[in-house]
Amino acid sequence: METQPYCYNSFFVSNFQVVRADHIQLMVPLLVENNLWSCVPGEETILNLPGFCLLRRENVEYFPRGTTYWDRCVVGGYLCPKTVVATFEKVVAGSINWPAIGSMLGYVIRPVMPSESLILEVQYEEDRKLFIDFLPLVALEDRTAVAKAHRLSRFGNMWRLSQRGAEIAALIGRDQQDSGCRCLCLKILKAICRYNLPLSHLTASQLTNILLHVCEKEEDWSQGALADRFLQVLRETVGYLETGNLPSALDPKVNLFSELTADEVDEMGYFLYCSLSEPEVLLRTGE
Repeated sequence: METQPYCYNSFFVSNFQVVRADHIQLMVPLLVENNLWSCVPGEETILNLPGFCLLRRENVEYFPRGTTYWDRCVVGGYLCPKTVVATFEKVVAGSINWPAIGSMLGYVIRPVMPSESLILEVQYEEDRKLFIDFLPLVALEDRTAVAKAHRLSRFGNMWRLSQRGAEIAALIGRDQQDSGCRCLCLKILKAICRYNLPLSHLTASQLTNILLHVCEKEEDWSQGALADRFLQVLRETVGYLETGNLPSALDPKVNLFSELTADEVDEMGYFLYCSLSEPEVLLRTGE
């Protein structure tokens, strides 16, 4: 049997889960040959998409097609994330008996179909489920590219550049310096977005970046300032939604709102703007 170039032991863990774990992302590093692939930043391509990249096949004259396992996933000279995900899904589905594993653990485990990535649904109580999203990852030089599709199909050959680890490290580092409330504020914001449907499109990464931007403006993040900083983050979020642009705190040319539709931006902006007069309404949620 051919050895598959995957590594299954890498995942990102943080202490930012709110209420209970219901969704996790498991990063699966791909074993690629550095001399056969290069990362082309999205802004340097005809698509002009900062925050994404193309993985180009190199040195074809010395290492012809078929030299590497991943040549079977090349489309138009570039490693195609959708093809990689489909190949990975076949490998996992053909080598792992999820129902049997679930039976041994006392859970019900089944793949979620259809989906654009390999997602497992784990039912561990009668009304409790955990979704595990497997995301293939390629690390080249100082860039980490994840096979998580862009919402627009015309960008289907592009890989998403991940800054999540650096974002979390930056936020935690600031809190450790002054025993601040930034991480607690992020948890509150995540809970609000979870329980208020109009805000469901705001991701943890977007919220983290908004907090990092506010950190550049405000020095007081003591526990006593939590309410003020929380309101300030809400106001800043409304401002970013009004312009439809949220620059990445680590790479300002990347607009973290670029995948939102105009209707989604308007709905979230209006909802948050109305909430500013009575922000406690956002906290009146139950599990």
